[in-house]
Amino acid sequence: MAKVSPLMVLPPVLFLAIAAMFMWGLGRENPNELPSTLQGKLAPTLKLKPLGDLPVLTDDLIRKPGVKLVNFWASWCVSCRVEHPNLLKLSKAGVTLYGIDYKDKPEDGLKYLSEFENPFLAIGADSGRQAIEFGVYGVPETFVIDGNGRIVLRFPGPITARTWNRTIRPAIIKAGGTAPELTEN
Repeated sequence: MAKVSPLMVLPPVLFLAIAAMFMWGLGRENPNELPSTLQGKLAPTLKLKPLGDLPVLTDDLIRKPGVKLVNFWASWCVSCRVEHPNLLKLSKAGVTLYGIDYKDKPEDGLKYLSEFENPFLAIGADSGRQAIEFGVYGVPETFVIDGNGRIVLRFPGPITARTWNRTIRPAIIKAGGTAPELTEN
């Protein structure tokens, strides 16, 4: 009987491991979705600068009762402009919506909100550190936070009627909140 060298076994084992990971990735509902390591945990402590004289987003607001959304955005972000009309609709429908202006010049963020209307109840400016603590990969990115200040859902990308109705709205309802359906324009 011939001896089997460990070096002969290694390539097939590695191949099977890579194939299994590939098959697992194909079976995911949304392969672009990156799970948040903060899901189910308290939202990070906020360390935001004021944006002009707008109400400042604080920890007290994040941890107060009720489900709320925290949206990372920037004036230079094209996708943020795409989702902005939906944020306005949600705000006008009573959804508690807070904003974090990410890596933006304060004057640019204020001009953007003045030009397109401000959907946020409170807002803060972030030089990038807060986004790192939340695990933000890019803007726009939205977090559903429950009445205890825990992150229920992280949603990367612009909020469209489809993503709102299929992903974000159900997470809000599951967390004990209410949310309207969004319709396409």
